[in-house]
Amino acid sequence: MDHVAVLALFDRDMRESARPDAPGARIERAGRVVRQVGAEGGWNGVIWSDLDGTSADEAVAEQIRHFTGLGREFEWKLYGHDRPEDLGRRLQAAGFTAQPEETLMIAELGDLTLDAEPPEGVRLLPVTDRAGVDLVAEVHQQAFGTDSTRLRHQLLAQLTGDADTVVAVVALAGDVPVSAARMELLPGARFAGLWGGGTVEAWRGRGIYRALVAHRARVAADRGYRYVQVDASSQSRPVLARLGFQPLTTTTPYVHEG
Repeated sequence: MDHVAVLALFDRDMRESARPDAPGARIERAGRVVRQVGAEGGWNGVIWSDLDGTSADEAVAEQIRHFTGLGREFEWKLYGHDRPEDLGRRLQAAGFTAQPEETLMIAELGDLTLDAEPPEGVRLLPVTDRAGVDLVAEVHQQAFGTDSTRLRHQLLAQLTGDADTVVAVVALAGDVPVSAARMELLPGARFAGLWGGGTVEAWRGRGIYRALVAHRARVAADRGYRYVQVDASSQSRPVLARLGFQPLTTTTPYVHEG
């Protein structure tokens, strides 16, 4: 994989030419910034920017004015190769709070090992309705210790509005949900996005996360996507590397609470 070329393609495909991530959300271009204004309860934030030392501070201030005027908390999703180099410092000076850094990892589907299966006694259940969404939200809260209200609203809206844009799956041990994940499939994109992969603590280290990655990657390949991408935590990065994913840059959410 040509890392520079793939990263440039990712920037064009998934950031500069971003599509809304849920029904009711909209993408807006404000000068050299691309942002999403989410639906009620959805994600709001800056997806892409092309700034320099002269334009950055005013662009940051303009986004704060815009989202504050809407009464919305929002996120500036900063990538390690974004410019200017001190944009993270500028965001913090403007009142943003940095969240934990993750690694953007990308794989070409033809290069991936996709034969991973869940361990004995665990089955994968496709999520197609509200009951399935409830299981995903339950796992999310247990695995990450965070509120799952936004995830629940977004996933249900996707499944009822345009089910072709999302694939969600939950791993069950008997009837108990122990892991869950989803995949975003944006029309016309070459990248399928893997999101939300989490396993409850008692079931970690048994290969379930690996099986969920492989399951979603097989679906992406069947639907004609060329690449899959993940914002990987330090915990998931080694598993993804063994499957064939490669690190391209970092990504850090900067949150402005309004």
